[in-house]
Amino acid sequence: MLLVDTNVLIDVLEDEPEWADWSIAQLRAQAKVHPLAINPIIYAELSLAFSTVEALDDTIGKLGLDMLELPRPALFLAGKAFTRYRRRGGKKNNVLADFFIGAHAAVLGCPLLTRDARRYKDYFPSVKLITP
Repeated sequence: MLLVDTNVLIDVLEDEPEWADWSIAQLRAQAKVHPLAINPIIYAELSLAFSTVEALDDTIGKLGLDMLELPRPALFLAGKAFTRYRRRGGKKNNVLADFFIGAHAAVLGCPLLTRDARRYKDYFPSVKLITP
């Protein structure tokens, strides 16, 4: 299993000039090795680019993405990572999406395909990141 971060999917869906080619190539290459998946947090972030749930669900199906639920251990780990973030001087007052995504990958023991490695490296060092 490989978790696909929202930014990679947005690159593809919006044909992002700088990153679309890399993201498409990675999705194709990784799909040969791993089943590709998203979780409810990624789903919610992707929903901003769609007008209906049906359109989003259709696109997820066409991309061959499995939908995984967030297990309680991942939710717990996300909260602990957020606590470390706040203690290090982080200014946000709510648990950031990246903490849920990183914690999910950590609990699953699966790699994460992303372009934004900074927070994942700091708070989820056990997660193998596939990055540019």
